[in-house]
Amino acid sequence: MATEPKNTTKFGKGNPGKPKGAVNKNTAQLKDMILKALDGAGGVDYLMKRANDPRTASAFLTLVGKVLPMQVTGEGGDAINVVTRVELVPLSGVNRTS
Repeated sequence: MATEPKNTTKFGKGNPGKPKGAVNKNTAQLKDMILKALDGAGGVDYLMKRANDPRTASAFLTLVGKVLPMQVTGEGGDAINVVTRVELVPLSGVNRTS
């Protein structure tokens, strides 16, 4: 006779948990809302303005760091490099135009 999994928070036989790679429903909804807001704000043009404004460039670069892949893969899907450090170096004498 098969036993039904108990309603418990512990993983085990009959209660393997969430499948690997499954996205939380709230996370997916939040991501969708953020992308819609970005589109409404002007998309790429809006991001370009933020990147070129010295007051918001830091926040923009933080956003870029969040979306960079942590692992870079080659054509066959094999890992070729792992990003261990991203360094932002200010350039002096660079003319920024809006």
